[in-house]
Amino acid sequence: MDLARISRLNRPRGESPLNFSLDNRTAVLYTAAMKEKRSTQSVRKILAAFFRKNRRMPSYAEMTDLLGVRSKSVVNFWINKLIEAGLLEKDGKGHLTLTNRSFAIPIVGSVQAGFPSPEEEALCDIMSMDEYLITRPEASYLLRVSGDSMIGEGIVEGDLVVVEKGREPKSGDIVIAEVDGEWTIKYFRKQGKQVVLEAANPKYPLMRPKSELKLGGVVTAVIRKYHR
Repeated sequence: MDLARISRLNRPRGESPLNFSLDNRTAVLYTAAMKEKRSTQSVRKILAAFFRKNRRMPSYAEMTDLLGVRSKSVVNFWINKLIEAGLLEKDGKGHLTLTNRSFAIPIVGSVQAGFPSPEEEALCDIMSMDEYLITRPEASYLLRVSGDSMIGEGIVEGDLVVVEKGREPKSGDIVIAEVDGEWTIKYFRKQGKQVVLEAANPKYPLMRPKSELKLGGVVTAVIRKYHR
């Protein structure tokens, strides 16, 4: 309902609008209707949410609606602010693209895994999951896990693992390897001059390559999504 109309409905007959005080119910409605003050971070969130939903950047016309402004010059102002902050960039053709930092989420502190001690939530930093999980994006890829051979490591079927190619594996690293023509995820172990692959599940025996061992990379992170 229009707020001006609400004011008229609740204003006593004959009383000037300038002297009229909103009742509690109307005040709540007014407060709820107030828009969040625009900031670099609030605009970033709006554009990132649009991109996640539509897999593209909004047009200037769409940005005027998203930001609740009438002028494209205001949109241009916020675009320049985001570019200055490193949250937005233009490609060679002048097309706008969001940087990894635009998808960052806030770090608000730490939590004790035993006995929680509530503290006032405070923004410590923002973090891009790509930057946190992937050190060398040009050499990394994702694989979805099947099977239960690594459940002892907490890696279960359906998890995604980040794999880095070209990294020299150390004994105890988790690797993606092709053993005699079969790809697997296992611990990389050195026994003298011999390499064996070990599962994190006692029901699986050690794997000893009979003819060939190819390494597809070292697992550097595990990703699990609880709600889809």
